[in-house]
Amino acid sequence: MKIIAYGIRDDEKPYLDKWSEENPDVEVASTGELLDDSTVDQAKGADGVVTYQQKPYTASVLDKLGSFGIKYLSLRNVGVDNIDADAAKRNGIQVTNVPAYSPEAIAEFTVTQLMRLLRRTNTFDRKQANGDLRWAPDIADELNQMTVGVFATGRIGRAAMRIYKGFGAKVIAYDIYHNPELEKEGVYVDTPEELYAQSDVLSLHAPATKENEHMINDKTIAQMKDGVFILNPARGALVDTDALICGLDSGKIGGAALDTYENEVGIFNTDFGSFDKIPDERLKNLMKRENVLVSPHIAFYTKRAARNMVYFAMDANKSLINTGKSDKLVEL
Repeated sequence: MKIIAYGIRDDEKPYLDKWSEENPDVEVASTGELLDDSTVDQAKGADGVVTYQQKPYTASVLDKLGSFGIKYLSLRNVGVDNIDADAAKRNGIQVTNVPAYSPEAIAEFTVTQLMRLLRRTNTFDRKQANGDLRWAPDIADELNQMTVGVFATGRIGRAAMRIYKGFGAKVIAYDIYHNPELEKEGVYVDTPEELYAQSDVLSLHAPATKENEHMINDKTIAQMKDGVFILNPARGALVDTDALICGLDSGKIGGAALDTYENEVGIFNTDFGSFDKIPDERLKNLMKRENVLVSPHIAFYTKRAARNMVYFAMDANKSLINTGKSDKLVEL
């Protein structure tokens, strides 16, 4: 049995080596390169492919895998929206993901960024760098006095809710699918509009679907409280960047923490050498603001998560090869 793992980062390599030691019946090949038209030939002779990337898994790549007789593709991440579903089905390729490598990692980072916004740390860091150690006028807000609206109550949303509650915040939520335990607590509101109207903080944890694309837009922002804080550690496509900038300019939005960005592919996780060379003017607009925190999709980036991403994906791929089954199969 042979599995090739694409896009292996330096921080993942020790976990892949350990998995290989624990599974001597599997020949493991790996590369730091992403799976695309220029690298897909490296998969020839493999029984399965494990990969992680933000760029698309195109029809040409999937057709090539199919021509090699490869029917198993295991992602080390959650999202499958960058897979050409028709091509995968046409080639009979089964796909697995890692639905929960560490919900707590993303939840903890989300709340950390919110606390930075509320306590104005970005402003104070900039002031102190210029020798200004005065307090005023940058007085802070307290989370325990706020209502946090959580949009989507999957694993990450629920992990974030536990932390928000620990701070003493009032927590409400919206989701098409109600979690039974949360239902008993009575935290759900009936519509997104109710969530927007009642929330001092809006915490987004929804997947990227056609229905959710640009769910944060001019219309929905107008339905929110004045001075609302918006947190997006989920998917960049959820937020209309132009509408967000307009909301920040008008003061309708009090601040934002963005770990995802709708045009992040090819930008995040890249060293441009200087701020001026970042090739996205809207992103730079956001990064310059004291009440906006931009991070390059790092909420997941912990040792525990890196280990789980490798182990869960490799285990799933091996299971597919051996049995044709996995508890992490996704429908495209």
